Amino acid sequence: MKDPYETLGVARTATSAEIRKAYRKLAKTLHPDLNPGNAEAEERFKGLSAANEILSDPEKRKRFDAGEIDASGTERPRQPYYKDYAGNNAGANPYENTSGFSDFSGADDIFAEMFRRQGRQSRRMRGHDLNYSLTVDFLDAINGAKKRISLPDGGSLDLTIPAGIEDNKVLRLRGKGAPGGGQGEAGDALVTITVGAHAFFVRKGDDIHLDLPVTIGEAALGARLKVPTPSGAVMVSVPKGSNTGSVLRLKGKGIAHGGIHGDQLVTLRVMLPNKADAALEGFLATWTPEPEYNPRKDMQP
Repeated sequence: MKDPYETLGVARTATSAEIRKAYRKLAKTLHPDLNPGNAEAEERFKGLSAANEILSDPEKRKRFDAGEIDASGTERPRQPYYKDYAGNNAGANPYENTSGFSDFSGADDIFAEMFRRQGRQSRRMRGHDLNYSLTVDFLDAINGAKKRISLPDGGSLDLTIPAGIEDNKVLRLRGKGAPGGGQGEAGDALVTITVGAHAFFVRKGDDIHLDLPVTIGEAALGARLKVPTPSGAVMVSVPKGSNTGSVLRLKGKGIAHGGIHGDQLVTLRVMLPNKADAALEGFLATWTPEPEYNPRKDMQP
Protein backbone atom coordinates (compact mmCIF):
# COMPACT_ATOMS: atom_id res chain seq x y z
CA MET A 1 0.00 0.00 0.00
CA LYS A 2 1.23 3.50 -0.89
CA ASP A 3 2.80 5.70 1.78
CA PRO A 4 -0.05 7.73 3.39
CA TYR A 5 1.92 10.98 3.12
CA GLU A 6 2.27 10.44 -0.64
CA THR A 7 -1.41 9.45 -0.92
CA LEU A 8 -2.53 12.75 0.64
CA GLY A 9 0.23 14.73 -1.06
CA VAL A 10 1.57 16.23 2.15
CA ALA A 11 5.01 16.47 3.71
CA ARG A 12 5.98 14.33 6.69
CA THR A 13 6.10 17.54 8.72
CA ALA A 14 2.52 18.50 7.77
CA THR A 15 0.27 19.78 10.55
CA SER A 16 -3.07 18.17 11.44
CA ALA A 17 -4.88 21.06 9.75
CA GLU A 18 -2.89 20.57 6.53
CA ILE A 19 -3.65 16.84 6.55
CA ARG A 20 -7.36 17.45 7.13
CA LYS A 21 -7.48 20.05 4.34
CA ALA A 22 -5.69 17.74 1.88
CA TYR A 23 -8.03 14.85 2.68
CA ARG A 24 -11.21 16.88 2.23
CA LYS A 25 -9.98 18.36 -1.05
CA LEU A 26 -9.20 14.94 -2.55
CA ALA A 27 -12.30 13.26 -1.08
CA LYS A 28 -14.56 15.73 -2.87
CA THR A 29 -13.14 14.69 -6.25
CA LEU A 30 -12.62 10.95 -5.72
CA HIS A 31 -15.79 9.92 -3.87
CA PRO A 32 -17.53 6.95 -5.62
CA ASP A 33 -20.87 8.77 -5.77
CA LEU A 34 -19.21 11.43 -7.90
CA ASN A 35 -17.43 8.84 -10.07
CA PRO A 36 -19.99 6.06 -10.72
CA GLY A 37 -18.44 3.06 -12.45
CA ASN A 38 -14.90 4.42 -12.10
CA ALA A 39 -13.01 1.57 -10.41
CA GLU A 40 -9.75 3.53 -10.32
CA ALA A 41 -11.35 6.45 -8.48
CA GLU A 42 -12.97 4.02 -6.04
CA GLU A 43 -9.63 2.36 -5.25
CA ARG A 44 -7.93 5.74 -4.85
CA PHE A 45 -10.70 6.85 -2.49
CA LYS A 46 -10.22 3.72 -0.37
CA GLY A 47 -6.49 4.40 -0.19
CA LEU A 48 -7.22 8.04 0.65
CA SER A 49 -9.49 7.02 3.55
CA ALA A 50 -6.91 4.56 4.89
CA ALA A 51 -4.17 7.21 4.71
CA ASN A 52 -6.35 9.76 6.49
CA GLU A 53 -7.22 7.23 9.20
CA ILE A 54 -3.54 6.87 10.06
CA LEU A 55 -2.36 10.47 9.72
CA SER A 56 -5.40 12.09 11.38
CA ASP A 57 -4.84 10.01 14.53
CA PRO A 58 -1.78 11.35 16.41
CA GLU A 59 -1.04 7.98 18.04
CA LYS A 60 -1.33 6.00 14.79
CA ARG A 61 0.74 8.59 12.95
CA LYS A 62 3.43 8.33 15.60
CA ARG A 63 3.43 4.53 15.36
CA PHE A 64 3.58 4.63 11.55
CA ASP A 65 6.50 7.06 11.63
CA ALA A 66 8.24 4.72 14.10
CA GLY A 67 7.69 1.72 11.81
CA GLU A 68 5.38 -0.07 14.26
CA ILE A 69 2.49 -0.28 11.76
CA ASP A 70 2.47 -0.25 7.97
CA ALA A 71 0.54 1.94 5.52
CA SER A 72 -2.60 -0.19 5.90
CA GLY A 73 -2.48 0.08 9.70
CA THR A 74 -1.34 -3.52 10.09
CA GLU A 75 0.75 -4.24 13.16
CA ARG A 76 4.42 -5.05 12.63
CA PRO A 77 5.20 -7.71 15.31
CA ARG A 78 8.45 -7.06 17.14
CA GLN A 79 9.48 -10.69 16.69
CA PRO A 80 7.95 -13.76 15.01
CA TYR A 81 7.58 -15.59 18.28
CA TYR A 82 5.56 -18.33 16.65
CA LYS A 83 8.92 -19.61 15.30
CA ASP A 84 10.69 -19.63 18.64
CA TYR A 85 10.37 -23.35 18.97
CA ALA A 86 11.63 -24.25 15.51
CA GLY A 87 14.71 -26.46 15.24
CA ASN A 88 15.84 -29.80 16.56
CA ASN A 89 18.42 -28.80 19.17
CA ALA A 90 17.84 -30.08 22.65
CA GLY A 91 16.52 -27.33 24.84
CA ALA A 92 15.06 -25.37 21.92
CA ASN A 93 11.58 -26.08 23.27
CA PRO A 94 11.38 -25.13 26.94
CA TYR A 95 8.60 -27.68 27.35
CA GLU A 96 10.58 -30.52 25.73
CA ASN A 97 10.86 -33.64 27.87
CA THR A 98 14.58 -34.47 27.49
CA SER A 99 14.71 -37.34 29.92
CA GLY A 100 16.37 -40.32 28.21
CA PHE A 101 14.89 -43.79 28.32
CA SER A 102 17.47 -45.66 26.21
CA ASP A 103 18.75 -47.53 29.24
CA PHE A 104 15.41 -49.28 29.77
CA SER A 105 15.31 -52.90 28.59
CA GLY A 106 13.26 -56.04 29.03
CA ALA A 107 10.24 -55.56 31.27
CA ASP A 108 11.26 -51.95 31.82
CA ASP A 109 10.52 -51.24 28.13
CA ILE A 110 6.81 -51.18 28.97
CA PHE A 111 7.34 -48.40 31.50
CA ALA A 112 9.71 -46.58 29.14
CA GLU A 113 7.02 -46.49 26.45
CA MET A 114 4.47 -45.18 28.97
CA PHE A 115 6.81 -42.34 29.91
CA ARG A 116 7.49 -41.57 26.25
CA ARG A 117 3.76 -41.25 25.61
CA GLN A 118 3.37 -38.96 28.58
CA GLY A 119 6.25 -36.85 27.26
CA ARG A 120 4.64 -36.57 23.83
CA GLN A 121 1.28 -35.66 25.33
CA SER A 122 2.88 -32.98 27.50
CA ARG A 123 4.25 -31.35 24.35
CA ARG A 124 0.81 -31.02 22.70
CA MET A 125 0.44 -27.33 23.36
CA ARG A 126 -2.06 -25.03 21.70
CA GLY A 127 -0.41 -22.30 19.64
CA HIS A 128 -0.47 -18.65 20.64
CA ASP A 129 -3.17 -16.33 19.38
CA LEU A 130 -1.69 -13.67 17.08
CA ASN A 131 -3.01 -10.10 17.09
CA TYR A 132 -3.31 -7.92 14.00
CA SER A 133 -4.99 -4.63 13.16
CA LEU A 134 -6.67 -3.58 9.93
CA THR A 135 -8.12 -0.23 8.86
CA VAL A 136 -11.08 -0.50 6.49
CA ASP A 137 -12.87 2.12 4.44
CA PHE A 138 -16.12 3.45 5.93
CA LEU A 139 -18.23 2.12 3.06
CA ASP A 140 -16.55 -1.31 3.22
CA ALA A 141 -17.49 -1.47 6.89
CA ILE A 142 -21.10 -0.57 6.09
CA ASN A 143 -21.54 -2.81 3.04
CA GLY A 144 -19.08 -5.62 3.83
CA ALA A 145 -15.95 -6.57 1.89
CA LYS A 146 -13.19 -9.12 1.33
CA LYS A 147 -9.75 -8.14 2.62
CA ARG A 148 -6.25 -9.62 2.73
CA ILE A 149 -3.67 -8.95 5.44
CA SER A 150 0.02 -9.28 4.55
CA LEU A 151 2.03 -10.96 7.29
CA PRO A 152 5.63 -10.16 8.30
CA ASP A 153 6.85 -13.61 7.18
CA GLY A 154 5.52 -13.10 3.65
CA GLY A 155 2.27 -14.99 4.15
CA SER A 156 -1.22 -13.55 4.10
CA LEU A 157 -4.63 -13.87 5.74
CA ASP A 158 -7.91 -13.58 3.85
CA LEU A 159 -10.90 -12.40 5.82
CA THR A 160 -14.47 -11.31 5.27
CA ILE A 161 -15.54 -7.96 6.71
CA PRO A 162 -19.18 -8.44 7.73
CA ALA A 163 -21.59 -5.70 6.66
CA GLY A 164 -22.24 -3.21 9.44
CA ILE A 165 -19.12 -3.99 11.49
CA GLU A 166 -18.39 -1.38 14.14
CA ASP A 167 -15.13 0.38 14.96
CA ASN A 168 -12.72 -1.59 17.21
CA LYS A 169 -14.52 -4.91 16.72
CA VAL A 170 -12.29 -8.02 16.73
CA LEU A 171 -12.60 -10.75 14.10
CA ARG A 172 -11.38 -14.23 15.12
CA LEU A 173 -9.91 -16.50 12.46
CA ARG A 174 -9.84 -20.01 13.91
CA GLY A 175 -6.59 -21.90 13.51
CA LYS A 176 -4.79 -19.01 11.78
CA GLY A 177 -2.54 -18.16 14.71
CA ALA A 178 0.81 -19.65 15.78
CA PRO A 179 1.32 -23.41 15.23
CA GLY A 180 0.75 -25.63 18.25
CA GLY A 181 3.50 -27.61 19.96
CA GLY A 182 3.75 -31.29 19.02
CA GLN A 183 0.31 -32.26 17.80
CA GLY A 184 -1.37 -29.34 19.54
CA GLU A 185 -3.85 -27.22 17.60
CA ALA A 186 -2.89 -23.87 16.14
CA GLY A 187 -3.93 -20.66 17.86
CA ASP A 188 -6.27 -18.09 16.36
CA ALA A 189 -5.65 -14.83 14.52
CA LEU A 190 -7.39 -11.89 16.20
CA VAL A 191 -7.90 -8.94 13.85
CA THR A 192 -8.95 -5.60 15.36
CA ILE A 193 -10.91 -3.56 12.83
CA THR A 194 -10.58 0.22 12.68
CA VAL A 195 -13.22 1.94 10.54
CA GLY A 196 -11.96 4.96 8.64
CA ALA A 197 -13.76 8.30 8.69
CA HIS A 198 -15.92 9.38 5.75
CA ALA A 199 -15.97 12.74 4.01
CA PHE A 200 -19.66 13.37 4.76
CA PHE A 201 -21.33 10.26 6.24
CA VAL A 202 -21.46 9.80 10.03
CA ARG A 203 -22.61 6.62 11.74
CA LYS A 204 -24.72 6.76 14.91
CA GLY A 205 -25.85 3.31 15.99
CA ASP A 206 -27.53 1.73 12.97
CA ASP A 207 -28.41 5.09 11.40
CA ILE A 208 -26.41 7.12 8.91
CA HIS A 209 -26.38 10.92 9.25
CA LEU A 210 -25.69 13.34 6.41
CA ASP A 211 -25.68 17.15 6.20
CA LEU A 212 -27.02 18.13 2.78
CA PRO A 213 -26.32 21.65 1.43
CA VAL A 214 -29.27 23.18 -0.47
CA THR A 215 -29.75 26.53 -2.17
CA ILE A 216 -32.22 29.16 -1.01
CA GLY A 217 -34.38 28.44 -4.04
CA GLU A 218 -34.41 24.67 -3.44
CA ALA A 219 -35.40 25.19 0.18
CA ALA A 220 -38.05 27.83 -0.50
CA LEU A 221 -39.64 26.32 -3.61
CA GLY A 222 -38.95 22.63 -3.03
CA ALA A 223 -36.88 20.37 -5.28
CA ARG A 224 -35.98 16.82 -6.31
CA LEU A 225 -32.33 16.22 -5.43
CA LYS A 226 -29.88 13.34 -5.81
CA VAL A 227 -28.69 12.35 -2.33
CA PRO A 228 -25.77 9.97 -1.66
CA THR A 229 -26.30 6.92 0.58
CA PRO A 230 -23.85 4.11 1.45
CA SER A 231 -25.61 1.86 -1.07
CA GLY A 232 -25.76 4.46 -3.87
CA ALA A 233 -27.41 7.76 -4.70
CA VAL A 234 -31.22 8.12 -4.52
CA MET A 235 -33.65 10.86 -5.55
CA VAL A 236 -35.21 12.74 -2.63
CA SER A 237 -37.98 15.35 -2.55
CA VAL A 238 -37.15 18.47 -0.54
CA PRO A 239 -40.49 19.92 0.64
CA LYS A 240 -41.40 23.49 -0.23
CA GLY A 241 -40.55 25.88 2.60
CA SER A 242 -37.80 23.73 4.12
CA ASN A 243 -35.34 25.38 6.47
CA THR A 244 -31.85 24.79 7.79
CA GLY A 245 -32.09 21.99 10.33
CA SER A 246 -35.04 20.28 8.64
CA VAL A 247 -34.50 16.50 8.70
CA LEU A 248 -35.54 14.06 5.97
CA ARG A 249 -35.66 10.37 6.93
CA LEU A 250 -34.71 7.80 4.29
CA LYS A 251 -36.21 4.53 5.53
CA GLY A 252 -33.99 1.47 5.34
CA LYS A 253 -30.96 3.36 4.02
CA GLY A 254 -28.98 2.86 7.21
CA ILE A 255 -27.06 -0.17 8.46
CA ALA A 256 -28.33 -3.75 8.35
CA HIS A 257 -28.33 -5.32 11.81
CA GLY A 258 -30.08 -8.55 12.76
CA GLY A 259 -32.24 -8.48 9.64
CA ILE A 260 -33.36 -4.91 10.29
CA HIS A 261 -32.05 -1.84 8.46
CA GLY A 262 -31.45 1.49 10.12
CA ASP A 263 -32.37 4.76 8.41
CA GLN A 264 -30.44 7.62 6.87
CA LEU A 265 -31.20 11.03 8.37
CA VAL A 266 -30.58 13.94 6.02
CA THR A 267 -30.25 17.36 7.68
CA LEU A 268 -30.75 20.28 5.30
CA ARG A 269 -28.29 23.18 5.38
CA VAL A 270 -29.45 26.25 3.43
CA MET A 271 -26.39 27.82 1.80
CA LEU A 272 -25.89 31.29 0.33
CA PRO A 273 -23.87 31.60 -2.90
CA ASN A 274 -20.12 31.92 -2.42
CA LYS A 275 -20.08 34.92 -4.73
CA ALA A 276 -22.33 37.97 -4.65
CA ASP A 277 -25.57 37.46 -6.59
CA ALA A 278 -26.91 40.80 -7.82
CA ALA A 279 -30.36 39.41 -8.68
CA LEU A 280 -30.78 37.85 -5.25
CA GLU A 281 -29.55 40.97 -3.49
CA GLY A 282 -31.91 43.12 -5.55
CA PHE A 283 -34.89 40.92 -4.70
CA LEU A 284 -34.11 40.89 -0.98
CA ALA A 285 -33.65 44.66 -0.94
CA THR A 286 -37.23 45.14 -2.13
CA TRP A 287 -38.79 42.12 -0.40
CA THR A 288 -41.08 42.84 2.52
CA PRO A 289 -41.84 39.77 4.67
CA GLU A 290 -45.24 39.34 6.23
CA PRO A 291 -45.53 41.54 9.35
CA GLU A 292 -46.03 38.65 11.71
CA TYR A 293 -42.85 36.89 10.55
CA ASN A 294 -40.09 37.28 13.12
CA PRO A 295 -37.56 34.44 13.36
CA ARG A 296 -36.42 35.74 16.77
CA LYS A 297 -39.82 36.12 18.41
CA ASP A 298 -39.06 33.38 20.97
CA MET A 299 -35.90 35.21 22.04
CA GLN A 300 -37.61 38.37 23.21
CA PRO A 301 -36.84 39.21 26.89
